[in-house]
Amino acid sequence: MRFEREQWARLVERTPLPLTQDDVDRIAAFGDPIDMREVEAIYRPLSALLQLYVDGRRRTTRERRAFLSIPGAPAEPDTPFIIGVAGSVAVGKSTVARLLQLLLSRWETTPRVDLVTTDGFLLPNAVLEERGIMARKGFPESYDRQALIDFLAAVKGGQECVEAPVYSHLFYDIVPGESIRVSRPDILIVEGLNVLQPPRVHPGAPGVSVSDFFDFSIYVDADETHIEQWYVNRFLALRDTAFSREGSFFRTYASLSDEEAEATARMIWHAINLPNLHENILPTRPRASMIFTKGAEHRVESLLLRKN
Repeated sequence: MRFEREQWARLVERTPLPLTQDDVDRIAAFGDPIDMREVEAIYRPLSALLQLYVDGRRRTTRERRAFLSIPGAPAEPDTPFIIGVAGSVAVGKSTVARLLQLLLSRWETTPRVDLVTTDGFLLPNAVLEERGIMARKGFPESYDRQALIDFLAAVKGGQECVEAPVYSHLFYDIVPGESIRVSRPDILIVEGLNVLQPPRVHPGAPGVSVSDFFDFSIYVDADETHIEQWYVNRFLALRDTAFSREGSFFRTYASLSDEEAEATARMIWHAINLPNLHENILPTRPRASMIFTKGAEHRVESLLLRKN
């Protein structure tokens, strides 16, 4: 089902508004401006739609339990509704995920909403260096895919407390000894570049993918020229902030001139991020439950929603 922005925005009257502009300002990512008009037009209706999916999943679970009830059998634990958010570097996945986390947590039936990014499941830099794939960081082979699948299986299985590794964008590496604890949330949002990758099938082994654990998934899409410019804008913003901090992996970039910084950003985009988009990320777009298409100003211009 295709919805143009104006069509989708008409659904806003059926949805409460639980966020303020201050909430939105706090979670907006670098180079990804968003305001209350975007929240009202796109994210309010989406949060209401997702509540329908959550409620439907819960009804099915209750009916299954009733049908399969056996005297003396242990009670089936509640499991979270898992949402995947995918898309290119710099397309605005993080802002989408954080907005959904805030909106969905304001609903009475889903107060506990956790957010995990797949950056925490990147292999440590030492391992990437040992394997000779440091330049392919962010490509599928740079992740501990099995650890991510094990994490999602434990969460979906209703395990009391599950831990995920922590990644530092400042140090550009996994933080030893640190973890995020997820304890039976109502909803878990999983954000990352390659979360919609199909399973890797090996002879004699079952093919399991990260997206097998998703109840709903969103692909954030935009024209490649727009995404490249957003990446350059973000790089320039980080050059003046995070890159200049003590211990930053990218501190050498902090002293670049505007022209040098833009040239460096475009070089990185074309050498790493664009090939990853073409080879691995974009081909997964049709697997999403919903596709956002953004315009040049980060406004969602149209939405595609699977009918099933």
